[in-house]
Parts: sequence; C-alpha cells; structure tokens
Amino acid sequence: MYLFIVIVLFVFAISGLVVGVTNDAVNFLNSANGAKAAKSWIIMLIASFGILIGTTFSSGMMDIARKGIFVPTMFEFSEIMFIYLAVVLTNVILLDIYNTLALPTSTTVSVVFSLLGAALAASIMKIDEVSQIPQYINTDKALAIIAGILLSVVIAFTVGTVVQFVTRLIFSFRYEKALKRYGAIWGGFCIAAITYFILIKGAKGSSFMSNTMYDWIQDHTLLILGMSFLGWSLLIQTLRSLFKINIPRLIILVGTFSLAFAFAGNDLVNFIGVPLAGFEAYLAENSMTGAIPETFLLLIAGAIMTITLWFSKKSKHVSETELSIASQDVGDERFASSALSRSVVHGMVVVNDFFAKIVPTKLKHKVSERFSRPAIISNSENQSFDMIRASMNLTIASSLIALGTSLKLPLSTTYVTFMVSMGTSLADKAWGRESAVYRMTGVFTVIGGWFLTAIIALFVSMLFSFLLLWGGMISVLGLVALAIFLLVRSSFVHKKKEKEKTIQHEIEESNDLLVMCNDHTLKILDLVPDILEDNLKACYKEDRKKIKAINVESKFLMEDTKNRKNNFTLRLRDIDEDSLEYGHFYLQMLHYIREFSHSIDQIVGASYEHIYNNHRGLSKEEYEELDYLSSNIKDIFK
Repeated sequence: MYLFIVIVLFVFAISGLVVGVTNDAVNFLNSANGAKAAKSWIIMLIASFGILIGTTFSSGMMDIARKGIFVPTMFEFSEIMFIYLAVVLTNVILLDIYNTLALPTSTTVSVVFSLLGAALAASIMKIDEVSQIPQYINTDKALAIIAGILLSVVIAFTVGTVVQFVTRLIFSFRYEKALKRYGAIWGGFCIAAITYFILIKGAKGSSFMSNTMYDWIQDHTLLILGMSFLGWSLLIQTLRSLFKINIPRLIILVGTFSLAFAFAGNDLVNFIGVPLAGFEAYLAENSMTGAIPETFLLLIAGAIMTITLWFSKKSKHVSETELSIASQDVGDERFASSALSRSVVHGMVVVNDFFAKIVPTKLKHKVSERFSRPAIISNSENQSFDMIRASMNLTIASSLIALGTSLKLPLSTTYVTFMVSMGTSLADKAWGRESAVYRMTGVFTVIGGWFLTAIIALFVSMLFSFLLLWGGMISVLGLVALAIFLLVRSSFVHKKKEKEKTIQHEIEESNDLLVMCNDHTLKILDLVPDILEDNLKACYKEDRKKIKAINVESKFLMEDTKNRKNNFTLRLRDIDEDSLEYGHFYLQMLHYIREFSHSIDQIVGASYEHIYNNHRGLSKEEYEELDYLSSNIKDIFK
C-alpha cells in the first residue's frame, strides 16, 4: 500500500507542478506581457531559463515540507504517509479549481495550511487533551510562516506604492529625456538590487553552494553590491551609447528572469516538497539507500514546469484577471462594483479632497504635470501599462521574494507580486474615478479568495486525513479516484468556457458600431424568448434544477446589459470615427435591451421563488395557454 502511495504522490506531484505553474506563471510573466516589452516567445524563453536555473536553488526550502509544520518523530510511518497524501490531493484539487475560475491564489498558503490541517487531524486521533497538540505541531513555526505571509501583503503593497510614486515623479510618463540623463544609474540600481537578492541572498538555498563560498559572499556583501551597481551602470551606459538600447526593456527582461528564478527557488517546494518528503520517509522505513540525487529531481521538476509554461492555456486565463485590474486604460471592467468597494473609494476621494486643500497650489501643479499622461504612451497595441511601471513591478517583487527565500520564509509569490502590482497601479493613478470601484472589487475578490484558500485547504486536508487514517487502502483508492474525476471535469469545464469566450470576443472585437450593435441585438433577440420558453417548461414540470439555472442565466444577462449601458461612453473611445454618427442608435439599443433583460428577470425571478417555495406548478391548461403566447412572442422576436 505504501509503495502505491509513493507512486500516487509522484504522479500527483507532476499534476501539482502543472496546476501550480498555471497559477503562478502570472507572477513573472504579467509585467513583461502587460508592457509588451518584447515578443512573447522571447519573454517565455527568458522565463524558462530562469525556472531551470532557479530549481537548483530550492533544496534549502524543502525542510518546510519535511519538518516545518509538524514534528515527524511524533508520528508513525503510516500516519506520515497519509498526511502527505492528504496534502497532495488537497493542493491539486484546490489549485485546479482556482485556475478554472481564473483567480490567482497562493500555492504557498495552500501547502502550508494543507500540512497544518492534515497533521492536526492525525494529532487529534492520537492525543487525550488539546494541550498536547504543540507536541505534534510546530505551532510557533506555523504561526511565524502565516505571519510572514500576511505581513508580505502589507509590505509589498506599501513598498510598491511608495517606490512607484517616487519613480514616476522622477521619470513621469514622458520618460525619454530623463532616461538620457540618469537612466544608466537607475538601471544599474534596479539590476544591482535584483543581483543582490537573487544571486547573493538566494544562493543560501542552492543544492550545490558550499558553506565556504556562501560565507565569503556574506562577508563581502557591500563590496559585491557596490561593484554590481558600478558594473551594471557602466555596461548600460555603454550599450545605450553604442546600440541605443531601451533601458526599461532591459530591466524588465532581467526582472522576468529573476522573478522566474525566485519562483522556482521559493515555490518549487509547494509542488514537490511533500512527495519528496514522502519518498524519503518510505526509503528510511524500508532501510533503502541509493536514492535519486535531489538536484536531478529538481531539474526534472524544472523541465516539467517549463513545458507547462509554454503550453498551458489556463495560465493566460488567470493572467487576464490581474492585468484587467492593473491596466492604465479604462474600458470594459472585469468586476462589478460592490458596497465595500464603493465605501472605500468614497473614503479615498474624501481624503484626497482634504489633502488637495492643504497642499500648496504650485506643488500640486508640479506633481500633476509629472503624472499627466500623453494621449499616446506607446505604439504597442493592447499595452496595459508602460515599461517604467513594469520594470518596478519586477524589481520590487523579485527582491522581496528572494529575500524571503534566503530567510527560509515561504513568502507567497502570488501575494507579493499581486500586491506590488496593485501598489504601483495606485501610485500611477491607474484607478481613476471611472474605474476605481470596479478595480477595488477585483482586489477584494482576489484577497477574499486567498483567505478562502487557507480555510478550504485546512478543512479539506483535515477531512482527507481523517478518511485516510480511518479507511486505509479503501479511502486511498476512493480519494485518488475523486481527484482524477475532478481534474478531468474541470478540464472540460474550462474548454467550454474558452469556446464561449472566443465567440464573445469575436463579437466584441469589432470597432464598427453598426456591426457590434447588430451582432449584440441579434444575440439578445435569440436569447430572451428561449429563456421565457425554458422558464415555462420548468414551471410546468416543477424542475427545480432547471429553473435555478435559468434564474442564474437571467441574472447574468441583467448584469451584462447593465454594465454595457454604464460603460457606453468608455466604449465609444475605441470606436472607429466613421461609425460614431450611429452612436445614438447604439445607446437606444442598449436601453431597449436593458428593458428586455429587466422584464425577463422579473418573470424568471417570480417563477423561481414560486417553485422553490414548494407552491404548485402550472396546470396543463395554464401551460398550454402560456406556451401558445410564448411561441407567438418568439415569432415576433424572429
């Protein structure tokens, strides 16, 4: 049975690498992709190289999976194997669900809380009273890890906001002139910071770094840092003079490498740390030696992550969430407004108005000039933000994450990169009055998902651990089958969503107002009578499942038409000038469709309440008359 568990651990380790990279690729690709710093294949190649090199620096982090959360000597071999299996199954299922929902979450939080939950379940079955739990669980270590993760959120957002504000004051949005003056110094500083945290601090986790070499690096930190700053500054100035290189682009590409490097060094433990720990426990229990070298296994893991990076379609789906919130331009927003976001934004407006009154007028004008954006920032199409912000995103995030790696603190790559990106967006005034409430809702949705990750991982791993400890091999087979079923099912769900999204994207891509107006109107005129017809059938048959699905569909239609009407003026900015004369027809169409959606929502909502309150459904005569009316309405719509 335990040999089977080891095999299952490694199989799901591969699956964990796939779903983990799919989730975390957003962390090191978004800045380069958002700023369109280079062609996609160049960005991917640099990130792949960073992952492969970074995997060799992650062995020091493996101790967290082995003994960071619980005390292995307090558990029997069978209990340890069941704990590790519960953790792996929980992580693979949970991360795949988040990928399908296109929400970035923390693989670090997932594995830490899964270990905590599974070990806690095993402890509960062994102890007589609660006070004995600290003997089994490293509560101090667990709390330190959790505190470090939560603290990283605050630090990342604060540092991102402050550094980007100062950077933008120096360079503004028209940064070419400033780059000519002190771009080499700025570039040297950024890349020196990356070099310091990645190659010096990150060296501590290397599987091949000797203690003597590491001690020498630590003793000569200032010398290396100073020489790195001077060397990079001179090199950048030389390259700019000879080849007119784009300094921000260079920083972005180096930063992409560094963040991919830090990701592999810091987060690889989340995917293969537990299976490797289980494999080592199995070898020790059976007095086996000659195991596969850890460095070799790490490189295999790096190769799997690299392949996933190139071919995963879900990673692009997750990436869109962060880019939509951080985008400098206002457009169709991914998230709707909420009461919390409206309250926060109103409070920020009040505070801003207060400071506007006390800050000297001349100072306000000077700051406003530095933050005023030209009509066209870049010739790059679909650029979410400029290269200055992208370079700072990568510099700040890679530095913070590498620092955490060197201290063996599993800082969440997702938390740090996301919050740095949000901080730089705030400093850059990307969240204007037209978009702030929607962007804040997006931030709260993602952060709320992080807390859910911790809660779900804790309780699901506890449940799985209890089942495995009680059921043995039967539970092993049952949970493995459940995990496979959920992974296959989510793959089909994702493919269906992608197909629907492609069709919708083709309609939305048109900048011809008449084409867009006609396409959307035809879609609604087909959809509304179908909803009405399905609603009548569900009421007649008292089909609770069907009418619930119809109610969800009508609510979505209502929200979609509301957002389209609210974003009318924003949408006009992207419309071809020749078709703007039809703008009033487009607005009138949106108004009529809004009325359609409101009416159908009233009908479906009332029907839903009627059936779910267990009232009697439609009689045969009522259904026949209403169906006759519905078919006539359908003819009118056609």
